[in-house]
Amino acid sequence: MKWLDQIKWDAQGLVPVIAQEVSTGDVLMFAWMNREALEKTAELKRAVYFSRSRNKLWFKGEESGHVQTVHDMRLDCDNDVVLLKVTQLGHEPGIACHTGRHSCFFQSHQNGEWVATEPVLKDPESIYK
Repeated sequence: MKWLDQIKWDAQGLVPVIAQEVSTGDVLMFAWMNREALEKTAELKRAVYFSRSRNKLWFKGEESGHVQTVHDMRLDCDNDVVLLKVTQLGHEPGIACHTGRHSCFFQSHQNGEWVATEPVLKDPESIYK
């Protein structure tokens, strides 16, 4: 597929991916995709990432139920970063982070420290069984 060939994959065959909530503009998370994950994401209109720690495809929400519906896929000017515009499903407001928060970017640098500035919406122990 020609559109996949235009991506500058890294040495491991991966591309960085940012998931952004379409309704709010919030950056929800960062992950990786290989060619198969990106192809499946385009086909299913659902975020499918590549888990480096498990060395396999990771269908977002397969364990937690916090699925990401994909509305738009964008490629940056250097063809080496993908942006997904998503709706985060599974909880209101949507939980994207394994810590039970809306966004993985919940820590703010304040006075020389990282401070959690977003609440835990659901206890992770109750999400992952």
